[in-house]
Amino acid sequence: MTAPHVNFTARMSTPGGHGADWADVATTKWVSTAEAARAEVRALLPYKPDAIKAFADGWRYGTSPDNTSMDYWTLSALVDEAHKNNLKVLTHTVTVERGKVAARAKVDVIAHSLQDREVDAEVVELMRANGTVYAPTLAVYEPVKPGRPEPDRNDPRVKQSFVKFGYALHNVKALHDAGVPIAVGTDAGMPGTPHGVATLREMELLVQAGLTPSQALIAGTANSARAMNEIADRGTIEKGKRADLVLIAGTPWTSIADIRKTEQVFIDGKPVFGPGARPTVADGRMSMPAVKVAALVDDFEGAPGRTRLDTLRLDDMDGGHDRTVQVSQAAVRQGADHALLLAARMATKENPSAGVILPLSRGSVEPVDAQAFKGVRFDVRGDGGAYGFTVNTQGGRWRAPVTAGPEWMTVEVPFSSLVRVPGRGASTGAWTGSDLIDLGFSGSREAGRKLWLQIDNVTFY
Repeated sequence: MTAPHVNFTARMSTPGGHGADWADVATTKWVSTAEAARAEVRALLPYKPDAIKAFADGWRYGTSPDNTSMDYWTLSALVDEAHKNNLKVLTHTVTVERGKVAARAKVDVIAHSLQDREVDAEVVELMRANGTVYAPTLAVYEPVKPGRPEPDRNDPRVKQSFVKFGYALHNVKALHDAGVPIAVGTDAGMPGTPHGVATLREMELLVQAGLTPSQALIAGTANSARAMNEIADRGTIEKGKRADLVLIAGTPWTSIADIRKTEQVFIDGKPVFGPGARPTVADGRMSMPAVKVAALVDDFEGAPGRTRLDTLRLDDMDGGHDRTVQVSQAAVRQGADHALLLAARMATKENPSAGVILPLSRGSVEPVDAQAFKGVRFDVRGDGGAYGFTVNTQGGRWRAPVTAGPEWMTVEVPFSSLVRVPGRGASTGAWTGSDLIDLGFSGSREAGRKLWLQIDNVTFY
């Protein structure tokens, strides 16, 4: 597939902190002490990340109570351990005071704008002294994004967004003028911030903030490569470097708007856009081709933590600062036979939940084709309450209710009995059985109550 070179960035946050609401506990880590930070950096190494993004502070933007920020000692240990292993550290940092913490901890890149007030001399000097790069991601914070309707400027939240964006523009210019390197980031994928064009808009906004067009171009090339420790390989046009090139029909170093006049793109010296470019078969596909799936998904007798499909089992509890506490592990069923045991205590919130996910391909990247089967069969027992069985597909999630008591029983869930789960990303298409991603088992109880569930011999039939 024709695609840019990308970096794999692992995630670290505090328990319940911003950025921690993910089932993947292998490359998303929660830490709240220096010792935990060092241990979890080492635990990330087998996954070979290129960098670590620490969600050092959350969504607050200086307007709400701070319950989940990472303290200096934890962040400093995280950075030190990452640097010992040649990993860059970026932080999600959005206020001036938290910017001081990040710079003092010697993070490599502060991502997102310091936008609660104008930067002061202390944060500027800390960033300069510790070599911290600034990636302001102005494109995601622009109050009126290109092509979007004008918001109600009398709305207090809208008013606040304009104030914060004014600070963001001021601060990137102030930091640049003080000698802090500026890099290009966008938070692409957020509303009104699409991949690709958001990068172009980011460079335009850097010019709007007061940088020259040439300075904005350097921010998006050499400075960004240097920030990611890749300047020896890319970021400038030099003999021996990777030939990733964008050819512009204009002079963007004098008029930044010309950055949109892309005529040709080369990746590794090969034309991939414009004259001479030849698309591959994969370029026209919305996903990877589906692969056939084996009947046995998991009997919990294989490698610890892995399904019989050699995928990594995942916990899937609710998110947020106060979240359900759960443990899932293979436990003895009878003799040498094992089953998966899920035990949980519900969080004090509306609709708490606990669950486990069995990915059908590694990382749930390749969809699987289960059209040769009629449904899913599994052994189950539990605390006598209601549970849910879900099948996640590329077109959305499908669900069937399950009730289980203390005695083992075998349940068959025909695909024909599944009901589509409404919500974000759900399509209106019919069930096909050709694009399955994972299977899930979950349950909910009243706040503070406990839940337990055991499953075994999960197979397609």
